[in-house]
Amino acid sequence: MRRRLLLFLVCCVLAGLLWIVFCLYQIGSIDRNPAISRYDQEPADAGIVLGASMWGDTPSPGLQERLNQALADYEAGRFEKIILTGGLDKPEYKYTEAEGMANFLISQGVPEDALLLENEATSTYENLLFSQEIMEEHGLKSSIIITHTYHGNRAYEIAEVLNYDRPGLSLTETKVLKPNQTVLREVLAYTKWKMDQIRLALGWK
Repeated sequence: MRRRLLLFLVCCVLAGLLWIVFCLYQIGSIDRNPAISRYDQEPADAGIVLGASMWGDTPSPGLQERLNQALADYEAGRFEKIILTGGLDKPEYKYTEAEGMANFLISQGVPEDALLLENEATSTYENLLFSQEIMEEHGLKSSIIITHTYHGNRAYEIAEVLNYDRPGLSLTETKVLKPNQTVLREVLAYTKWKMDQIRLALGWK
């Protein structure tokens, strides 16, 4: 029994290590994603900026990196509408992530009528699900998803499951987030997403 238990534990550890290696490969292999090349081909109807944490009334430095990427894309004419998606981080905060992002972009000269806000999402899945609903409401067909490089593959996988029409990816490397903490968090988030994907396929969620 002890040998069998030890063998079982060893197998569990090995399986866990293999899964972590797989996750790291997925996170780090964004260059092979077809959505990257699609970003350079033709303009889209909308850019979708995936939310991240607010620091009080202002976007966190990490979220500002995504907004700077979106601003550069908008000014380059890659899309005319920007969908900002993200709910309220804490009850005491004045603005949702979407509202905080909108305030930032308006301060940078983006006209308010170019912005579409989604104020409820609490996850990447909800970011893209609710943004898809906004696109349908406004007759927007094509999109470019804007986020960090480490987050790109997971965001694209979710968009595929939601049947987005060949979305592009516009990604920025982070210079402000701690690498080890960011990768660990994304491994956990990617693991949760794969479990959610199984539940979706089985009709459980």
